[in-house]
Amino acid sequence: MSRLVVSAIGPASSVQDGGRHGAQRYGLTPSGAMDRLALAAANAMVGNAPVTAAIEIGPFGGAFTASDGAVRVGLAGALRNADIAARAVASDTSMTLADGETLTLGFARGGSFSYLALEGGVAGEPMFGSLAVNARAGLGSPYARPLQAGDELQTATASGADECRIDLPPAAEGPIRVVMGPQADEFDQDATRLFLDSEWKISATSDRMGYRLEGPTVKHLHGHNIVSDGTVNGSIQVPGNGAPIVLMPDRGTSGGYPKIATVITADLGRFAQIPPGKSFRFQAITMAAAQEESRRFLKLLRSLRDRLRPIGNFDLNIEALRGANVAGAAVNAVDAWTWQIPSSADLSAQD
Repeated sequence: MSRLVVSAIGPASSVQDGGRHGAQRYGLTPSGAMDRLALAAANAMVGNAPVTAAIEIGPFGGAFTASDGAVRVGLAGALRNADIAARAVASDTSMTLADGETLTLGFARGGSFSYLALEGGVAGEPMFGSLAVNARAGLGSPYARPLQAGDELQTATASGADECRIDLPPAAEGPIRVVMGPQADEFDQDATRLFLDSEWKISATSDRMGYRLEGPTVKHLHGHNIVSDGTVNGSIQVPGNGAPIVLMPDRGTSGGYPKIATVITADLGRFAQIPPGKSFRFQAITMAAAQEESRRFLKLLRSLRDRLRPIGNFDLNIEALRGANVAGAAVNAVDAWTWQIPSSADLSAQD
């Protein structure tokens, strides 16, 4: 076994997997990754099952050092500067940290969460069938709290498998799609129109339990208290102050505020990645349309292994790069055959 040591880490970073399921009727929150697609993509690149526990890295980045052997990882999710021993590495790729090497990740750009999957997964003791961390409930493993500098994650020693990248479809754009209800009748037409036609922003006070929205005040028709009932990921509650809250994976399993709408499953990860202060809108769609989008999303998850591509092996020739006209004509700075010397492995593959 090798170890991945947390050398430095920002807030909102923890071990997350596909979540713990089957016990919400007992009040057990599901937790799990904020962006299921990014988690599955990171795991696919290192040969893990899609819901295998990985490190969910918040907006502020971190640094991770291999110890007691090499560690192979896959990085997906929000874009950020990344390097290993001062060598830049890309997102949506796998990479191997030699014993003692450190992967450094900078601030997230255009998103909020990245996922660092470890080949062989994170060693831990499942709690109700999951390693997912919910700090409020004291659940999760190997640490039932956000990660801290000095934490050590046990994992398999790198297999030596060839590195790969994953070709994901372009991120969807446009409004976050919702199905209205289940308590849409607690709001009149003016309030519903205001909710759908307004621009919203996510408050900096948001967390894994709920995203607080900043925008206009949504008024209730009959008051803000209802008999508590079940919630799901993406439920949009409207409390007494009229400021909606979108419930996230660490939510409570029931609540007593009217729910004006629910974010569809296919858009939950995209919504979770919206950084505070960025404007967005909601769009209402039918239940049938939401179900079709869910089927498409599940089809995408099942296709991830087929989207893996090998990363060519070549030796960098700095002198050749300096002499190459990488800014002109048809020369491509990432084309190995224009400014780099192919390795013996590449020449053999070409033959």
